[in-house]
Amino acid sequence: MTRQGIRLLVMASLLTTAPAAAVAQDSHARAVVGMSLEAQEAAKVVDAFHAALANGDGAAAAALLAVDALIFESGHAERSRAEYASHHAGADAAYAAAVPSKLTQRSGFAEGSAAWIVSESRATGNYKDKPVDRVTTETMILRKTAEGWRIVHIHWSSRAAT
Repeated sequence: MTRQGIRLLVMASLLTTAPAAAVAQDSHARAVVGMSLEAQEAAKVVDAFHAALANGDGAAAAALLAVDALIFESGHAERSRAEYASHHAGADAAYAAAVPSKLTQRSGFAEGSAAWIVSESRATGNYKDKPVDRVTTETMILRKTAEGWRIVHIHWSSRAAT
């Protein structure tokens, strides 16, 4: 991980004590409450990433990652956009296209060229002929670049819904 990436991770851990805002989602629209405009812009990239996966387009999702992105999921790590694109982007897109996910809560913060967005969601449906009902927590750290916000870190964790 680059020095910039480490600084973003440290900043995100320090900023988790900052006031957070929740996002509620119904089936038609999201209401963002209390997030700064800068954080809302970063959150749009998170939403675009998920929309690309839900449309089955792993390549479009990967394009929103920084070249040096670090992705943690289920105890595994992918250490670049290229590694994610060649390993899990396709499977993540197939899963997201088959199993709808509903955002239940979101908060975030942005300052300068760094932002963090944390989300909670619930995915229900069927995948590979098996029922799915999972609650997911997600942390994304983003960096503002000349091309706009790019995701530099993702950490996903999920469990069976109770």
